[in-house]
Amino acid sequence: MVEQFENRVLRFAPLVLCLSLGVYAWTLGNPADWGMIDLKVYWSLAPNLLTGQLYSINMPFTADFPLPFTYPPFAAMVFLPISALPWIAARVLWQVVSLICLWWLVRTALKLLADKVEQPFDVTWSRRALLWTALCVWCEPVRKTLDFGQINLVLVAGVFAAMVAVRQSVAGLGVGVGAGMKLTPAISGLYFLVTRRWRAAAWSIAGFAFTVALGFVVSASDSWRYWFELLGAADRVGPVGSAINQSLRGALSRTLGYDVETSWPWLLAVAVSGALTFFALRNAVRAADALAAVVIVQLFGLLVSPISWSHHWLWAIPVVLWLIYGIRHRRALVLALVWVVATGSDVITFLINQQPSIWEIPRPWPLAALGWVYPALALITLAATPALLRDQERRPQWAH
Repeated sequence: MVEQFENRVLRFAPLVLCLSLGVYAWTLGNPADWGMIDLKVYWSLAPNLLTGQLYSINMPFTADFPLPFTYPPFAAMVFLPISALPWIAARVLWQVVSLICLWWLVRTALKLLADKVEQPFDVTWSRRALLWTALCVWCEPVRKTLDFGQINLVLVAGVFAAMVAVRQSVAGLGVGVGAGMKLTPAISGLYFLVTRRWRAAAWSIAGFAFTVALGFVVSASDSWRYWFELLGAADRVGPVGSAINQSLRGALSRTLGYDVETSWPWLLAVAVSGALTFFALRNAVRAADALAAVVIVQLFGLLVSPISWSHHWLWAIPVVLWLIYGIRHRRALVLALVWVVATGSDVITFLINQQPSIWEIPRPWPLAALGWVYPALALITLAATPALLRDQERRPQWAH
């Protein structure tokens, strides 16, 4: 029955995508009114790399605090061509590129799932990609990424495709360059290690080293300052305790009422996360489930990073797809539904509106508890993964 219902819906997938994008374009309105504040940081500050002032000049015209350029110098080099465009053209281009990357992110996950069950990526899978792209436009991590003009969709789609690339040099270089753009993709190297793709791991180190070296060639002063002075300064990136920070550090800080930094509560939480990740990864590797291994590694990275803004949680999309199409068990469907509700209900915006300011950490316990929404779901998913992978062998009758 589930399969029959899905087949009926999939016939209208192209129409659903067009309607979804049309409504989204209508909500955006005039491109001249698009804020895209993070893209404005990239667009306006990246040229300072050429004068050695990339980290000396902030963008002052923001509502909360002057925004600095927080990525490595290599990222500024990548943004230089966009900085050469008129501001309105840069905004339109970035929206289009981000939406294409959203489709590519969905397609990459579904392609892995099709390969796992030894099915060709046919019309049915292609329409699934269109349908899920239409739905994912409205989930909170995607909307925040698009509203802010963040790099997340481009980076996640590129790193994801690189991680699962067949050629180890392509896989490693893709992840290395991604880490050179923004440090968080470096956690992807763990995937290469657990899957024993040693050459890919080596290529990722080489790719990352190349981006660092290139940064020193273009601006030695900015590179030195970033790698030896600014690296690890989480407070420079933004308010650690704000509800939009969905890392373990953010959730623990809101619960305890102060920035826990790397004290024992954070170390304990990281140890628990690491243990859950170990058992989940071990079972994923044994099951030869590539998508499971990818999302496990990325969830662990999001948990232990000092700053994991809610729009960084785009990896929830392949998590949901894995639970629905990779496991095909009722327990997995329930967990997928919880993820869909959490990311689709815009609970983070509600929490942001409830906090007195982005800098104030203490808050009433109901809001502190609700502020665990993404980290708690990630921990539950990691804990449930071994049992869910065993469920793959006990699929209900409505599965293929």
